[in-house]
Amino acid sequence: MSSFRPRVLVIAEAANPEWVSVPLVGWSLASALRQRADVHIVTQVRNRDAFLRASLVEDRDFTAIDSEAVAAPLYRLAEVLRMGKGRGWTTVSAIAALSYLYFERLLWQRFGPDIRAGRYDIVHRITPLSPTASSPVAAKVAAAGVPFVLGPLNGGVPWPKGFDAERRREREWLSYVRGVYKLNPQIRRTLDAASLIIAGSRHTASEVPAVFHDKVVWLPENAIDPSRFNLVARQDLSLPLRACFVGRLVPYKGPQILLDAVASFARDGRMVLDIVGDGPMLDELREQAAQLGIDDKVVFHGALPHSQVQEVLSGANLLTFPSIREFGGGVVVEAMALGVVPMVVDYAGPGDLVTDQIGFAIPLGTRAEITAGMTATLERVLKDPSVLTTKAAAARTKVQTEFTWDNKAARIVDLYQCLLERRASI
Repeated sequence: MSSFRPRVLVIAEAANPEWVSVPLVGWSLASALRQRADVHIVTQVRNRDAFLRASLVEDRDFTAIDSEAVAAPLYRLAEVLRMGKGRGWTTVSAIAALSYLYFERLLWQRFGPDIRAGRYDIVHRITPLSPTASSPVAAKVAAAGVPFVLGPLNGGVPWPKGFDAERRREREWLSYVRGVYKLNPQIRRTLDAASLIIAGSRHTASEVPAVFHDKVVWLPENAIDPSRFNLVARQDLSLPLRACFVGRLVPYKGPQILLDAVASFARDGRMVLDIVGDGPMLDELREQAAQLGIDDKVVFHGALPHSQVQEVLSGANLLTFPSIREFGGGVVVEAMALGVVPMVVDYAGPGDLVTDQIGFAIPLGTRAEITAGMTATLERVLKDPSVLTTKAAAARTKVQTEFTWDNKAARIVDLYQCLLERRASI
């Protein structure tokens, strides 16, 4: 490990070791950076107890900012406007971006004097991940002569054509006008003030205005902690093969597509399917499985604690994940870490991760085209399951060399060093 240990103020408004999605990304990356840099984490007060349970010391290792005076009522408003639990994520993100402005105001009141006094070498905003969330402190940090790092930014993947019904069921009304955020002058000021912009997906990198492209580094959003995902799939190639879906049971994740794709193989006894997750589609998926005559070959596990997901997933040969609008694809990385071969739709985050060497990327198309593509690929796999052994080994190797949080932290600290050396040479 390098002896270079910069002093870094990490902004991770959403960071929690006991949650999933964005808060787990915020926590995991901030924690990994602590092993390679002198890091102080600034988070929102709702994460305070989880930080303490993780043995971090308040004021020394982290500071919890109490922005609940604004955050709490805006959160309640978002819950009303999203019109259903687990829906309307664009609306939630937009309102969270408003709440975050108050969080940063309080953050600057607390840390502005320290930043201006040169007590930090780098200020790095990890979360929010959304590129629609501006950071007014970015210009203030830059004015103090301290590099401001932004990212990984991720989000805003366009809804593919032909999926308007799924878009409406997700209550994604605001997504039709999402591009308006680019007119916000604070977004451009944030990008202008940043010394480095880390893009968590190739799509997000493409959304950054061309004038800032020389600052952009692509680094996939997700990674794994080997201590949390430490099982290895046996890859038993005897029939029936086992496929697994992990995710919320909502239209854009595609569980309904998956049931159609595996139906003929489940009926003839060549494949069984595990579905891990819960959501508003559960009852209709159970009914769909019954109508397809495969309800005895599909196991609905419901929502499981994160620690138990790998127990089910590691029993599979394939992660079958036909999501048509996935920003990062954390479950894809987790499957790869276990030696489970991913089969995904070649779009956005999963499409960035899955190559022919490690899995199967089904071309994006209509629901019928994706179903047909998955069915044809599964047929080829069932005729020659031996292809899974090589792909599984390659997937594990790729994760171990590129997609652990420690590897990602090492890459980012290298980028810090380049920034500071460049600044020193000016």
